[in-house]
Amino acid sequence: MINRRFQGKNLILASQSPRRQYLLKELGLNFEIMPTHVDEVYPEGMTPAQIAVFLAELKAGSFDTSRLHENSIVIAADTLVCIDNEILGKPGNYFEAVSMLEKLSGSKHTVITAVCLKSRRKQKTFHVVSDVYFRELNKDEIDYYIKNFQPFDKAGGYGIQEWIGYIGISKIEGSYFNIMGLPVKELYEELLDF
Repeated sequence: MINRRFQGKNLILASQSPRRQYLLKELGLNFEIMPTHVDEVYPEGMTPAQIAVFLAELKAGSFDTSRLHENSIVIAADTLVCIDNEILGKPGNYFEAVSMLEKLSGSKHTVITAVCLKSRRKQKTFHVVSDVYFRELNKDEIDYYIKNFQPFDKAGGYGIQEWIGYIGISKIEGSYFNIMGLPVKELYEELLDF
């Protein structure tokens, strides 16, 4: 029944993220994966939400709309983790991951995911904000997590759906799936409207 609502639509996920692919599959939607390759550079002076929106639109903008099928809808997303106005990207190595998790330990941080929907005729962007509270993590926990889960492809150096989320997150305010990288309820509603 769900797929009937989107029958004839060619959904394109512009992401290599296994988490985004999993969540879109769990929505019961058929889609193809066409990752984008853009330099994630943004103008200075933007708020974290503006940066997430800018990057999602940049990724969607890498698709030439004239080459898209009439019924195609591109789904491009960007997730940011920020604490005290500092954006934590993907850690480049073990030591960067340790540094990020030490910052998040015992603190509240914000996760923002922006999603851009784009077709030949229109474009719509929205973003969702969630707050995450970590209990104090000790060095052994941080070391165990990084060595066993290699979170180098994750903004902020962690995945809420992994071991560190089970033992470290004391509370969230907002969408759990947004923190995973795709606010599926909002995406579903926006796709229906789009």
